[in-house]
Amino acid sequence: MWEDLLKWDRDTFVYLNSLGIERYDGFWSTVTNITTWIPLFLLFLYLLFQKFDRKEALFKFFTIMGLVIFITIITHWTKISVARLRPNNTEEINTIIRILKSPTDYSFFSGHASSSFSITTLVFLFLRKQVKWAFLFFLWPLLFCMSRIYVGVHFPIDIIVGSVVGILSGMLFYGLYNRFIAPGLRSVRP
Repeated sequence: MWEDLLKWDRDTFVYLNSLGIERYDGFWSTVTNITTWIPLFLLFLYLLFQKFDRKEALFKFFTIMGLVIFITIITHWTKISVARLRPNNTEEINTIIRILKSPTDYSFFSGHASSSFSITTLVFLFLRKQVKWAFLFFLWPLLFCMSRIYVGVHFPIDIIVGSVVGILSGMLFYGLYNRFIAPGLRSVRP
């Protein structure tokens, strides 16, 4: 069964990656770059400080930063523990796939997927009642994750597991915020 899953993962990756069209390479290379998304991060920060008082916004921001540290550590630890080669470094397929990026670290699970889905989930949970269109935030991780297959650096299972870990981590930090931080903020309000 495990071998069947890995075969599906490899075959699905090769198929999806082969759908790439050269004229879109620049777009997907831009989408996959984290610095492209800095305006979105600034929007998240702006909305936090616009929709909440300064103290509450700061605590929400620090919760997001704690999540970023947590997800970075857990992703790195998992990658070095599992040590799965990226598609671009996998000899049996790297000659038949389109490769636009060539990272040399490990693949499982996707840090792009885990970080983008964790941040988006937490920001969405913080802002969903104040910003009616907050569900649109999820366009970022969806595009971000799709780009990883397009540029040839992640298998679908890397993306799926990273996304699930990210969503669950965002929910965990939202729960921790509501359990430990929010009650303290409510007790000091006039």
